Amino acid sequence: MLIVILAIATALAAFWVWLLCGAVTEDWVIIAYNKVYTNLAAIEKLREKDSVKQKKLSGSRGFATVWMKILYGGNSNKKIKKMQMINERLQIGDLKRISVFEAPGYVIQRKYESIGKGGIHKTIMAECYELYGKKYATYRAKHYLAGLLSYPVIGIAATLAFGTILAGAGNATAGNAVFGIGTVLVLVLTYMIYDELNDRVKKRREAIGRQFPNVVSKLALLVTSGMIMDRAWKETAYSQGHELYREMRKTSEELDNLVSPEAAYGEFICRCNTKETARLASAILQNLSKGNAEIGRLLKDMAREAWQERRHTARRDAEKANSRLMIPTMLLFLAILVMLMVPVAMSFSGI
Repeated sequence: MLIVILAIATALAAFWVWLLCGAVTEDWVIIAYNKVYTNLAAIEKLREKDSVKQKKLSGSRGFATVWMKILYGGNSNKKIKKMQMINERLQIGDLKRISVFEAPGYVIQRKYESIGKGGIHKTIMAECYELYGKKYATYRAKHYLAGLLSYPVIGIAATLAFGTILAGAGNATAGNAVFGIGTVLVLVLTYMIYDELNDRVKKRREAIGRQFPNVVSKLALLVTSGMIMDRAWKETAYSQGHELYREMRKTSEELDNLVSPEAAYGEFICRCNTKETARLASAILQNLSKGNAEIGRLLKDMAREAWQERRHTARRDAEKANSRLMIPTMLLFLAILVMLMVPVAMSFSGI
């Protein structure tokens, strides 16, 4: 039995190595591209974090400034410079900084088009389109699918090999535990890659839904005060830095670069992928030739409905929170009841 398991582990490892050796320049370029993009996204987050810190520090005085510096620490310049250096090395062809563990997954996608263009890929592609936009969606989708294809092969091979070593050394219980728990753990961790992507998309849509009432209210205010729609859109887009505002900035930049309104707002609808933003963009497109009077009225109605929906959503979230709190509340009640009843029962037994 152990020989069969070891043979399976060896076959999986050999298959993974064969795929790794089959990686071509195209695969390594995409891996490097994804690494560069990951570093750029991390740099942007670090800069946003530093900006928030700086705003908080600028609002403090005296001893509070010293305390705030201790609390928030220094800036992220060293981390940013390190990632920028890595990106520079990658861009000139130095691939020492990239991971090889996803490479077999890229090879599978290239060799087997049915996998690289299957249903899972389409789902991941749609979610990456929302998260990263049209420009980066293809590369990021390949990155996620490569992990889903590569990690289980090498992970299960390592698990089976390690379990065989333990069982062969005479510890059959530990070997069987590694076979079962290790394999399940590898599959769960692999699924978490896909689930994490779904979770990010879901949270992003919820965040856009929460920000929508503020956005449409500000647009309605600016348009009804006499500002043209394009200018109102830009003013609103650059007023904050949250998800919906960033997507509006992308649309504004596309319009400034002479992209047609139909294409720019169409991309905005696809990136946000919520019914509220789709209705907003559609209303703007339909009323571009009618002036501000009609679109102003539509925006007011939309803002009123958005705030009503926001109140309903908040009420539903509160009800869900209350239902979730019932179980810990009951457990706490039982614990307190036990703490009260045990001494009483012990005192009666002593009598």
